[in-house]
Amino acid sequence: MENPAFDVAALLAPPDILKSKCALCIQPHPDDNEIGMGGTVAVLAQAGCTVHYLTVTNGDQGNKNRTASPQETARVRRAEAIAAGTHLGAKEFHFLDHGDGTLDDVLGLSAQIARVIREVRPDAIFAPDPWLAYESHLDHAVTGRAAANAFLMSGRAAIPGGGDTQPHAASAIGYYFTAQPNTVVDISAVFEKKFEAIALHDSQMDAQTLAMYRVYFGMKGKELAAGKNFALGEGLKVLSPLHAHCFVDAARI
Repeated sequence: MENPAFDVAALLAPPDILKSKCALCIQPHPDDNEIGMGGTVAVLAQAGCTVHYLTVTNGDQGNKNRTASPQETARVRRAEAIAAGTHLGAKEFHFLDHGDGTLDDVLGLSAQIARVIREVRPDAIFAPDPWLAYESHLDHAVTGRAAANAFLMSGRAAIPGGGDTQPHAASAIGYYFTAQPNTVVDISAVFEKKFEAIALHDSQMDAQTLAMYRVYFGMKGKELAAGKNFALGEGLKVLSPLHAHCFVDAARI
């Protein structure tokens, strides 16, 4: 006999990330948060959410200035990450300083991310979708898988290298750079702010790249907002802890 008090619709619904009071946005490289979810960062910050950034690699292999050393590039990209995040409203910045293009240890990185989660104690965490078809950058796939594992690991009694940090279970994980969004955030009012933040990554962005992003994200934003009461959207795949373990309908959420 069915339990009338059990709400199946609620079980199959994504958590509401816009109610978050604290969020941890995890990026493989110093510009991924702006490109992947910059509008959402701005919306969260404007709603009073305390936004933290966690940058996994130092980005030392990416610079349009081909004469810059890896050490100089890493220094510049850290400064750009702070400037761009601050422009969107992020308040705190954490860096793991792995080398760009070196990530291959999902379990080790999971523990590092879980320690930050236990320190920050966010309501929601965000990371690139590691199950994006054809994603060929291992830094993105490893970061996404490690964040997914850390999402659950951070609630355990003890974690590797966790010291005296206390368990913390975030209520949601949101994947950006996803082809399967179940949450569309209205970024109509902050679309320009997103691009102002992207442009602050001057070591990465030339005028042609910025123009291409503007056209593409404008087109994608309209597509995501179709049928809604706003003009431009940003898509995320949002799951709860329940959805993230042995839940065969997670793809349907």
